Amino acid sequence: MRKVCANLDRDDGLDTVLEVPVPESLHDASSGRGGRRRRRTVTAWVRSHMEQRHRRDGAPPSRADVQLMLGVIGAPLVPQPVAARKAMAGQDIKEEPLEVSKAKYIVEQYVAAAGGEPALSAARSMYAMGKVRMRTSKGQKARTGMGVVNGGGEVAGGFVVWQKMPEMWCVEMVMAGGTKMSAGSDGKVAWRQTPWQQAHASRGPPRPLRRCVQGLDPKSTANLFSTATWVGERCVDGDDCFVLRVDADPSALRARSGADVEVVRHAVCGYFSQRTGLLVRLEDSHLLRIRVHGEDSAAETAYWETSMESSIGDYRAVDGINVAHAGRTVVSLSRFGVGAGDEDRSDADADAAPRGKRTCTCMEETWSIEEVDFNIMGLSTECFLPPRDMIPACTPKPVDKEQRKKAVDVKSKNGDGGARPPAARTGLGWFGPAKVVAVETVDAAE
Repeated sequence: MRKVCANLDRDDGLDTVLEVPVPESLHDASSGRGGRRRRRTVTAWVRSHMEQRHRRDGAPPSRADVQLMLGVIGAPLVPQPVAARKAMAGQDIKEEPLEVSKAKYIVEQYVAAAGGEPALSAARSMYAMGKVRMRTSKGQKARTGMGVVNGGGEVAGGFVVWQKMPEMWCVEMVMAGGTKMSAGSDGKVAWRQTPWQQAHASRGPPRPLRRCVQGLDPKSTANLFSTATWVGERCVDGDDCFVLRVDADPSALRARSGADVEVVRHAVCGYFSQRTGLLVRLEDSHLLRIRVHGEDSAAETAYWETSMESSIGDYRAVDGINVAHAGRTVVSLSRFGVGAGDEDRSDADADAAPRGKRTCTCMEETWSIEEVDFNIMGLSTECFLPPRDMIPACTPKPVDKEQRKKAVDVKSKNGDGGARPPAARTGLGWFGPAKVVAVETVDAAE
């Protein structure tokens, strides 16, 4: 790793050891005035290159933006639970619609291109480690789609993924500055844990991790699109592709909805190359309807729409399985309805703005895989257990009414004044109300 540790405070300090190439013109005499002049010249050269890098990369994003990116694109899930795919050999598809049978043939081609049924079936577990770079851009003029996300700052980080069959998985992601996010599933409950939010379970049954579906685990991808529908053909970056679509069942949407958050729709589309048979693009979008409670106890409706587009490439064979080693994801987080965009305008502008105006935040993630392997030795089910405070055996036992009444009487006699009020939630003052709503509603829908 390259480090520049310049001793800029003292002229009589030790010479800086630079692990970067220094031009020959900067190598002057190392004694007397020449040594001090050389240190100043090298210092100016280092500072100029650091300033050029900051101008090129832009200012680093704020901590709130980093946490927003981790909350939205750190560990997204697929629309619904998936079942193990059944091979088409011996199946009767005469009674199925043409769009469904086409999709099954395309998935069979993908399985063959990814390594074949024997190789995919032999992979019982998976491990991957990679690097990510995230960028964000806010405002109503932010560009969507697979275009370049302009503006904002860029932050680098890394992630590690473990998976034992599609039902059990765990991911940890750490960004520059120490911000960490972890999520996982033990096959019964999916959970997420962040520094700004305690560990919590996702609504509904556990679902596979989207990061594994986008080229890391072809078996999970084949299981996801085994119930897909063929919706047409499209050219992606000069490559003709078949497009398959999977929509979440109404029962899965209801299981993920709550009293104030309703998942209206969630769909995912996969683009399979006609030339190679591999997955080259993955798109999904989901819409949330949120009830916003005002100060006058009146509930109004706001909407959050999240669209994600991932380009997938750099396939390499690992143990006979073609795994994608690079990709790029562009996310568009839109808010419209009640109070949309109020956090970016003054009170006068907010009063003059029409209700229902859309605000958009775009994020970009570029990822690459450094290591990947299958059939990891020693990866047991205990490696995917949720955090301790989410395990039922570790939660305190319920107290019956008589014991609670006795405890209250004792406290009143001792002058304690009864039970203490619950502690207020802290640590979110700098995070911003709009971003808190975005992250928490997306997490609730996950």
